[in-house]
Amino acid sequence: MNADILIDVLRTQYQNILEHEVYQCFISFLVACAVAVTSIPVIINISGLLELKKKPNFRSSHQQETPEFGGIAIYASLLIAHFLWPHTNEQTDAYLTSLAVVGLTILFFLGLKDDILVLDPNKKLLLQVLAVSTLILLGGLKVDNFFGIFGWYHIPDIISIPFTIFIFIALINAVNLIDGVDGLAGGIAFIAGLSFGTWFLMNHHFSMACMAFSMSGALLGFLRFNFSKTSKIFMGDTGSLIVGFLLAFFAVKFIRLNVTYIHDTNAFFNAPVLAVVLLIVPIFDTLRVFLVRILNKRSPFKADRNHMHHVLLDNGLTHFQTSLTFWSMTIINVVGYFLTFKYITNTQAFFVLVGLFCLYLVAGYFLKVRAMKNKKDLGWSDIWKASNRYPGKYSWARRFIRGL
Repeated sequence: MNADILIDVLRTQYQNILEHEVYQCFISFLVACAVAVTSIPVIINISGLLELKKKPNFRSSHQQETPEFGGIAIYASLLIAHFLWPHTNEQTDAYLTSLAVVGLTILFFLGLKDDILVLDPNKKLLLQVLAVSTLILLGGLKVDNFFGIFGWYHIPDIISIPFTIFIFIALINAVNLIDGVDGLAGGIAFIAGLSFGTWFLMNHHFSMACMAFSMSGALLGFLRFNFSKTSKIFMGDTGSLIVGFLLAFFAVKFIRLNVTYIHDTNAFFNAPVLAVVLLIVPIFDTLRVFLVRILNKRSPFKADRNHMHHVLLDNGLTHFQTSLTFWSMTIINVVGYFLTFKYITNTQAFFVLVGLFCLYLVAGYFLKVRAMKNKKDLGWSDIWKASNRYPGKYSWARRFIRGL
């Protein structure tokens, strides 16, 4: 009899735990991580049997053929973990996360096909817009407030809808572009996912929080193999597209919820700035690469080895050290944001970000020069003489642009 009472008490306590949203998010994180860790070895074995491995090319930072279907595990893990719970108490958020799954599935098959076959860029862009439009047009999710940046607040749908589509497409491809060294894209997304998930959890948006923690758990499981020397796997376009889509989803939803900052003490009046700071690495790297290509009269979409992670590798850093540098950059900027956000306006914060981007460009220039100096065993004076070899042909500004 006492044993039956004890079992009933334990069952009641267990059910109470499972019904608590905080524990649900934590369990989803652990389940997603466990599913990823369990499924990735199977994916690696199947990739080997079918000879579906990525061969190194001129842009690669790896020398061996490596499976690149880690995105399959990320996709499956986050869906299994997220749908452990019914999410019936939040109809609006549950509907949005369901629409997000529709967009995820479109991008999943797009990325899967692109990892196997090379797709036409125009078709990829069209399908990305289709995936994003399901969430924006059917779910009504859009950035329709600029939070006073340059005096702009509410913006009409004719501007907000295409602007939100642009944000999604830009972030999706920005995450795809930084996925060039072990742990970089996955680590940045892990940090951002935990940050967005924590805010959603603290503000009682549990469906959104559960999806963010599920993604972070799946990425943690993936990173265990992404850094492995014997069982390495890449997330591929399959993973980078869905991770970029989710980060854009969380960022836009975060900004949207904080529009009520005037009436809500828990909201941020400069939410767009915090969203940019959390995703500062993919945003800055993509802006830098596109800007340099355009200034040098090249197509912004033509691939090269000019990403900052390539520059750091050329300076002798390992993959882990390179990723750690960018993880630290994200964390330092977030800490800096929380130390200063109460004292500056959003317009001032915008100019601070512009200043940081200029510093990023300058750092990239000197790191590229340093890499060239070490590679050719030159002194700094030799580098300066080489850059001034044709003083009449190129101005100092043009020489700086060519060296970015």
